[in-house]
Amino acid sequence: MIPFMILSVLGQTTAPAVSGTHPAAAGAAAHPSGWMNFPPHWPAQADLLTWSYEMSAAVALLLVLLGVVYLLFGFYLFKPLVLLNAAFIGSMVGVYISQKTGGPLPSGILGGFIGAAVTYPLMKWAVAVMGGLFGAILGLTLWRTFGLDVGFAWTGGLMGLIGCGLLCFIVFRGSVMAYTSLQGSVMLIFGILSLIYKYQSFAPRITESLQLKPFLLPMIVFIATILGLIYQQNSELAKKVSAGPPPKK
Repeated sequence: MIPFMILSVLGQTTAPAVSGTHPAAAGAAAHPSGWMNFPPHWPAQADLLTWSYEMSAAVALLLVLLGVVYLLFGFYLFKPLVLLNAAFIGSMVGVYISQKTGGPLPSGILGGFIGAAVTYPLMKWAVAVMGGLFGAILGLTLWRTFGLDVGFAWTGGLMGLIGCGLLCFIVFRGSVMAYTSLQGSVMLIFGILSLIYKYQSFAPRITESLQLKPFLLPMIVFIATILGLIYQQNSELAKKVSAGPPPKK
């Protein structure tokens, strides 16, 4: 989820001219493009559609490729993928800090390098932090989905943060597979959605369908996550079977 949000924001470009009746186009006009422009509220599905609409084709293709890697090979490559997440988070922190002072590019590069360097020797703790962030986002999302008091949404995020963070220490392998599958499915789905938005004949119908049936997008992400988790589990099981029993001492 985090790299998707980062890539989608970094890849925002000025939306091409389309019909004024296009809902995503109206959202694009409401939110300015740029590096660090977030909506002044917790992102709703309309905001995610707007980000997908504004995303450049190159970033959308990169999301698709990275999404496949996270979704299918998350546990096998979890160390470089966690480093990549940390580098993106560090870059965003660097860009955010340098907004008022200028020079976002050098600050972003420096922040990304520091994030990856700090994460490398603390890999297990980094996985727990990533899992906690996933849990916080999931908790906030579920809190808002069930229409609970917005003023106490932080409690949902806090419960998700603690629960998913601790789960990484209890079930490390399964947690890594679950988190990478979720992240990969989100990146893949929204990358594909952004590429579809480049075809103006399909864009209005896609947006209308997702707005009339808001459960479709979470359902697709959930199904892709489960499929990725099953694939990673079966791949690890096949490796164990092919390796045979451990040698007797």
